Amino acid sequence: MDSSELSKKKYKNLVDEASPNSNVYRDCLKAFAVGGAICCIGQALNNLWVNLGASMDEAGAYTAIALVLSSVLLTGLGVYDKLGKHAGAGSFVPITGFANAMAAPAVEFKREGFIMGVGAKMFTVAGPVIVYGTLASIVVGLVYYILK
Repeated sequence: MDSSELSKKKYKNLVDEASPNSNVYRDCLKAFAVGGAICCIGQALNNLWVNLGASMDEAGAYTAIALVLSSVLLTGLGVYDKLGKHAGAGSFVPITGFANAMAAPAVEFKREGFIMGVGAKMFTVAGPVIVYGTLASIVVGLVYYILK
């Protein structure tokens, strides 16, 4: 064996020792349960708004606002991170996960001030999403315009 193969083997052994063993089936079940619970809460909120007299469009907007607000509040209190440790990908249901991804860097860097800490770090995750979302919408709009 040459030295590069030996160092690769040593590195693999170190990684295997340091990496926690995970039960994939248990992790998938927890992710499914938590993600499903978040979706059920969203559906219950949507039904509540409709029963209170809101239209379906209004109820959807109110539900999105409530889910984002609750996600940001739970992130600020440190609860969402604990949920994420146990639920894994299940806690990243699109709207709540994105709100958490926006709020977490802002909370983490609040000591650096509102402009350079919260304001700048809040867009570390959201920036690429906004840029690629905007570009994708332009491409889809152009395709739609051309095919129309």
